[in-house]
Amino acid sequence: MSIPVSMSLSAVGVVGAVNECVTLFQWAKSAVPSLYSRWSGSQEQILQDHVLQLESGLQLLRDTLPAMYDLVNKAEWRSHEHVVAKLLPNLKDAVAEAEDLLDEFGWYEKKVQVEGNASQSSFIDFFHTAVQGSFNKLNDVQLRLNHLSSQLENMGLRGVTRCFDKIVRPETTSFPNETKIFGRDKELKRLLGFLNVPTISKRKRATSSASTSASNHVGNESRILGVHVLPIVGIGGVGKTTLAQHICNHRRVKSHFEMIIWICVSDDFDVKRLTKEVIQSCTRNEATTDNLDSLQRDLSNHVNKKRLLIVLDDMWDDALKENGQCWKRFCAPFRSAQDGSVMLVTTRCPNVTEGVRTMEPIIVEGLKDNVFWNFFKLCAFGSEDSNNDPELESIGRSILAKLKGSPLAAKTLGRMLSMDLQASHWNSILESELWELKQEETDILPALRLSYMYLPFHLKQCFAFCAVYPKDYRFHKARLAEIWAAEGFVDPQCGVPIQDIGCQYFEDLVTRSFFQIISSRYVIHDLLHDMAQMVSEQDCCILRNRSDLDKVPQNVRHLYILPSSEFDDSSLLKLCKYTKLRTLICKKDLKRKTCFVMGEWCTKLLRMRVISCDSTNELPDNIGNWKHLRYLEINKARPLKKIPSTFCWLYHLQIYMPRIAG
Repeated sequence: MSIPVSMSLSAVGVVGAVNECVTLFQWAKSAVPSLYSRWSGSQEQILQDHVLQLESGLQLLRDTLPAMYDLVNKAEWRSHEHVVAKLLPNLKDAVAEAEDLLDEFGWYEKKVQVEGNASQSSFIDFFHTAVQGSFNKLNDVQLRLNHLSSQLENMGLRGVTRCFDKIVRPETTSFPNETKIFGRDKELKRLLGFLNVPTISKRKRATSSASTSASNHVGNESRILGVHVLPIVGIGGVGKTTLAQHICNHRRVKSHFEMIIWICVSDDFDVKRLTKEVIQSCTRNEATTDNLDSLQRDLSNHVNKKRLLIVLDDMWDDALKENGQCWKRFCAPFRSAQDGSVMLVTTRCPNVTEGVRTMEPIIVEGLKDNVFWNFFKLCAFGSEDSNNDPELESIGRSILAKLKGSPLAAKTLGRMLSMDLQASHWNSILESELWELKQEETDILPALRLSYMYLPFHLKQCFAFCAVYPKDYRFHKARLAEIWAAEGFVDPQCGVPIQDIGCQYFEDLVTRSFFQIISSRYVIHDLLHDMAQMVSEQDCCILRNRSDLDKVPQNVRHLYILPSSEFDDSSLLKLCKYTKLRTLICKKDLKRKTCFVMGEWCTKLLRMRVISCDSTNELPDNIGNWKHLRYLEINKARPLKKIPSTFCWLYHLQIYMPRIAG
């Protein structure tokens, strides 16, 4: 049972949450003469100047952050470049430093609002720690951000637009890279049925006999007269393009359709470009005009009364821009095609599927069991034969479980394994996390990373954070939304409870297939989880055993500790050196030592925003040190002996949740 106590979830996101601190600085300016009346006028003026400079510096930093978020987003699009990849973690770290500094002043603002001029101690605390202690730090953070942004912008990031580098997503064609397709007999049969391809190899030109299978029709206002739209949908690397290629080269399909057109759409759904490419495919000549109306008239004439199979490979959300008008504009010339013409659309985006389909989609999932094993053997050994080293086959079967039936994952690992047929090499790959293995630009995790790249920035933050949870973790939507809000990932909207906004973020990720629903809870596909760990490897870490402590990045922000018997109080005290931690989810029950360990964390880990601990019946006296804390959860809590007086200093706290088993 979960019992939220004392705080409603009404705080706002990182930039939005940072109050202008008007009350704080009004109070500070008025307090200087009252506290230091014995000072000379010049001394008082110096202190007033410091307050004004600090106020101005904070406003400058606050104004800078949105541009830094945009720069992080742009840098991620170029992170396959070595120099950008090296600078990106530094930029993220500097941004987090800025957020923490602004958040600290937000804490002082709340403190003043609560305590006012009730005591001189709060005033002295502010001047000693904030004015005198943070002014240089504020300058340092601003200078660091300026330096990093200048470096990245000198590399051309200022003008970077959101698009895939051809190195990362090469252009596809209708010719299969693989001569044989594995385990897709069912999908091929369904596709041939939906395309209404006759069983005999004779083209039927009569319009009356060319209607597409009615059993697969769905009601859709976007239906194009004469052309049906059949999506092939699945996650990256699952084999959608390969399936479409084999359909295009199927003997019966080639006989049935008068014209087969293949267009690699990728993330640039430009109507004029795509129309030109279709015309060139029809005529083998480049279009000679840039006028869209002329292009569309030419295309309409070229496809008039012809039975077409048009493949639009790798379509993304931008196909639906302008409220779907862009898609309709592209489709308009195909109204002259013969009835029975079909568009095959391959996409990893369910919202694209829903936005364009006129037929039930073909859902492509991972390869199953022995079929996948045979494909994996071909990738790793170069043959499906069973005459391979039994020891390597045994290791290979263990590796196979990580790949979840993904053909591209099998190719990725198969290439790595085939380079060295020694058991030691194969075991090293088995013992490594998939995201830790160096991969080429077109391997499985870079391919899946494209889905992440196409997310809006706020959803990137939310999904990347999920890498802190172990694989197969079952997420509760409302609770994760609360934690996202506590981390500062949720942007406020006037009048809308921030938890509701966080839940909408969650639903947005569900519709993009980043979460799958299982029995009212949600899970992340293992390969997507590997991808999340890859994009957040400097920020998120999971401790499974004591040896993992040596792998924790120095600037780690989010940490999850599994309940291993290897962990004791001394090993958990070592976490105190990771002073930038914002999240600590500790599933190890230290029983009576829990309060002692938490007390040490409260001394050293001063940026904590989310803390979840298994079992304690007391809170440390210095818990008030956690100025940034928003979310406090104690699992299987025994009745607390007492609540320390410093608990009331947690001015940012949104959720306090003692969870009682049962």
